[in-house]
Amino acid sequence: MYDIIVVGGGPAGMTAALYAQRNGKSALVIEKAGFGGQITHSPKVENFPGSLSISGNELADKLFSQILEQGAEFEIETVCAIEQKGDTKLVKTEEGGEYECKAVIIATGVKHRMLGLEGEDDLVGEGISFCAVCDGDFYKDKTVCVAGGGNSALQEAILLSDKCKEVIMLQDLDFFTGEEKLQQVLFARDNVSAHTGVKITKLLTNGGEFAGVEIEKNGAKEEISCDGLFVAIGLIPENEPFKELVDLNSYGYFDSDEGCLTKTPGIFVAGDCRSKNIRQVTTAAADGTIAALAACRYINEL
Repeated sequence: MYDIIVVGGGPAGMTAALYAQRNGKSALVIEKAGFGGQITHSPKVENFPGSLSISGNELADKLFSQILEQGAEFEIETVCAIEQKGDTKLVKTEEGGEYECKAVIIATGVKHRMLGLEGEDDLVGEGISFCAVCDGDFYKDKTVCVAGGGNSALQEAILLSDKCKEVIMLQDLDFFTGEEKLQQVLFARDNVSAHTGVKITKLLTNGGEFAGVEIEKNGAKEEISCDGLFVAIGLIPENEPFKELVDLNSYGYFDSDEGCLTKTPGIFVAGDCRSKNIRQVTTAAADGTIAALAACRYINEL
């Protein structure tokens, strides 16, 4: 029997485990893949307080070492269900594991929607990025492409246009779907151009390094040389297994506010998986803190 089980080993989940342990509660973190989550895709993190520059992998390793030092336990398994057992919860995994606890913090994060092209996974963090705030400075005075046409893509491109020599928008529809005001701001800039109705068909490399993209429109193909590609075609939350216990909004995110509470007593949510306006490593860590302290209060009142 654990006090708190944390589902997900990203910055939100590991911060939750840290605060649980420091408040005298036993914590188990169950992560399905690798600890660190999306932050491991960033070659440099320069917006995390206390570190001038650190790689995403190094930051994840430090967080993981810290929670182990505090006494947290971990399992590499995929959680598929959470069941109520009176005042306790039973967390089940696809691998057959069953773990009992008093409170659960769900910090499953999100996945970036990918283009589905050959070699894409290998280039993430090595030419392909998802966050202009995180990685935009690496492309100062360089040429980048932005895949997407919604609000997120337009906002990313506006940030990049302040730093980059050239920003090239690549939209698969014949029009941009983002807000008109954002479009006006973006396309008023001299260093921004756009291709609409195009499909990115290939990632170009030179000596194994990212070198550009191949696009296709009406059967005609064209190669575009660029230093980086920012993919902004959506995020995918993986919250379906828990929808009976936690309400989801229309986009599939947990419908919870800054308090990280849910409709089910003893179940809390944290990080990018919940409805929120800003998704950054610092806001994920903040959620982990809030959810853990709420879980500790809940346990103390049992």
